[in-house]
Amino acid sequence: MSSTDAVYPSVWRAPSFFGSRGRQRLVVLASLAYLVWSITDLKVDVDRMLAGFPRAIDILQRMFPPDFVRWELLLDGMVESVQIALAATVVGVIFSIPLGLAAARNLAPKPIYMAARGIIVLGRTLHEVIIAIFCVKLFGFGAVAGLITLAFSSAVFLGKMLAEDIENVRFGPVEAVRATGAGFMQVVVYAIVPQVIARTAGVVIYRLDANVRHSTVIGIVGAGGIGQTLSASFSRYDFDFSCAILLSIVALVAVGEWFSDWVRRKLR
Repeated sequence: MSSTDAVYPSVWRAPSFFGSRGRQRLVVLASLAYLVWSITDLKVDVDRMLAGFPRAIDILQRMFPPDFVRWELLLDGMVESVQIALAATVVGVIFSIPLGLAAARNLAPKPIYMAARGIIVLGRTLHEVIIAIFCVKLFGFGAVAGLITLAFSSAVFLGKMLAEDIENVRFGPVEAVRATGAGFMQVVVYAIVPQVIARTAGVVIYRLDANVRHSTVIGIVGAGGIGQTLSASFSRYDFDFSCAILLSIVALVAVGEWFSDWVRRKLR
């Protein structure tokens, strides 16, 4: 092989992610060693795991056929979950607008930007279930705790997405509107909103779909909705009714997915 072939190889090979092959093997071995250590440190009881399979089979046998006799209780929980999701999305959108504007680096002064980003980071650190536990402790069991939980999470999520969209806008229209002597809100309405409205609408629909799913989960910790009914049925070992609730949740999430997909197609 000539020196020219060594400098300019004719066959392209993707560079190794970790550099040299020796370093790559070292990383793989270290990862495998960490995986083995993690499994052994967790003290997984194999006998206990195997003993759970007969119980799982027994529960599944008791879940079928599903019991829809108490359909009114089931319907109330489903309606409450949808109401929580819708209301939380609307409230979240309202609060996400000032949060997103404040968290945009190219729009807000640095102190306001840092404060808004701090709120977003703090809010995204906490899972909805953890927030729901706090809200249940503060406001008691029921739909109010679920509404506040999902509204807070929605505001933080939508605010982050809005801020990132604003930071990626073309700055030419912004400078053009400012050159006319327009104020801050006029710049936002006439230069920022037209560039971010389509993507923001799609993100809001996605968040509504996510809130429908989350509303069925946070109820397990007492934050209202069908999840609270599901938790109560499992506590009473009412497994056939639990199966009916689970099937209804699957249907609700499927309808929400279909609706969000339909709206996104209309927005394209």
